[in-house]
Amino acid sequence: MVKQMKKTGVPGEVPEICRTVDTTNNAAEKRVVLLIAILAGFLTPFDGSAVNIALPTIGKEFHMDAIALSWVATAYHLSSAVCLVPFGKIADIYGRKKVFLYGISIFSLASLLMTMVPSTEMFIRVRVFQGIGSAMIFGTGIAILTSVFPPRERGKVLGIYITAVYLGLSLGPFLGGVMTHYLGWRSIFFVNVPLGVITVLLILWKLKGDWLECEGEKFDLTGSVIYSSAVVATMYGFSALPDFEGAVLIAAGLVGVIAFALYEMRVPFPVLDIRLLTKNRVFALSNLSALINYSATYAVTFLLSLDLQYTKGFTAEHAGMILVAQPVIMAMISPVAGRLSDRIEPRIVASAGMAVTSFGLFLLIFLEETTPIWYLVICLVVLGTGFGLFSSPNTNAIMSAVDKRFYGVASGMNGTMRLLGQMLSMGIAMMIFAVIIGPVQITPEYYPQFVSSLHYAFILFTLFCIIGVFASLVRGKTDPVHTGHEGGKKSVR
Repeated sequence: MVKQMKKTGVPGEVPEICRTVDTTNNAAEKRVVLLIAILAGFLTPFDGSAVNIALPTIGKEFHMDAIALSWVATAYHLSSAVCLVPFGKIADIYGRKKVFLYGISIFSLASLLMTMVPSTEMFIRVRVFQGIGSAMIFGTGIAILTSVFPPRERGKVLGIYITAVYLGLSLGPFLGGVMTHYLGWRSIFFVNVPLGVITVLLILWKLKGDWLECEGEKFDLTGSVIYSSAVVATMYGFSALPDFEGAVLIAAGLVGVIAFALYEMRVPFPVLDIRLLTKNRVFALSNLSALINYSATYAVTFLLSLDLQYTKGFTAEHAGMILVAQPVIMAMISPVAGRLSDRIEPRIVASAGMAVTSFGLFLLIFLEETTPIWYLVICLVVLGTGFGLFSSPNTNAIMSAVDKRFYGVASGMNGTMRLLGQMLSMGIAMMIFAVIIGPVQITPEYYPQFVSSLHYAFILFTLFCIIGVFASLVRGKTDPVHTGHEGGKKSVR
């Protein structure tokens, strides 16, 4: 059945071309969709975390300086963030299956090309290409899951999907280190190719349906360009902190965001319907909660890795074995939290997770050079529990707060909040290092300043998370809302 949206004559309202398509899938089809989503959900985070471990080896082969090495990660994140929302909208118009399929294909092809790159410049260019494929995957994977599974099952499957993501994150450093040592760094990229080919074959063979809700709608190219420019300026600004250039770029990015919002309210087919943020409190505050959570937690692993290797004297391998406690706990808790969010209001579960995360960050404030490892492991277990409780219910809240025709955009927004939060978290950590330690190598004589930097970072991250608890609690109940009007009243699905 197709529910046609009426024209209302109000600027920015959704014209009649958009509709909600009701589809049903049997149990076997649902299992296939979930399997494909799990493979894709594992693939991209595994690649990212494994590459980070291999960066020293890659830098040595290509004689990269620190700036070039940072661009290996930054280029990937930038291209992903720029493309997430536009490709989410393209998926809503032309079909989520098509965009998902092309995304897996591009990611796999880029991974193959990475095994043959001859220079630093080509390496970074292909990483941009790979980031675009990653955005197409993340911008549609959650949207397809949400399209196929009804609300009563949504939290459970999102929990399983996010577990696959966490497994990719946790196995990446360990397997990436082993593969780099025994097979060379190119093996990290090559392993993506057979996984990608298997996923593509499953999509072509088993995945039924296109899940397009706004077929025939015009794509907002101008709005996408404004959006992309604002995201590039903001994310690159975070990477340039604490330099003055970073502050200027962030300010320019914020101006671009305002210009984007004003423009989107005046076009008939916006790439992002701004009323999803201004008139849908659940959607807006759920995305804000995700941004705050990633901003407060992403740099924790980076900071603790330095602490273990510098002040505690562990090797990179042993540090990785200790730090893996957090993503393993996340992977264990996330499916349970997802099922809970099918029975209990998602904001309650997510808010509880944010509160537990705040407590874990608070415990880290008291780290010293002599802190025993068991205390650090307890902190990691608490953090893993909190993030596991937060992530899948919050994603459930985001996707359940909008109508089906906005699933692609909502999925893209969720991914964008993740990337922006990650960049902000690292920017804060780098800014604190620059102020407390300065541009010097971390040697034993600077360990007291390094530990002080950790204290300031964890204090700030704890405050972030406490604010996030309130943002999560006040979002309201998760009721999916049409932003169009029927008969002059807001229609709720």
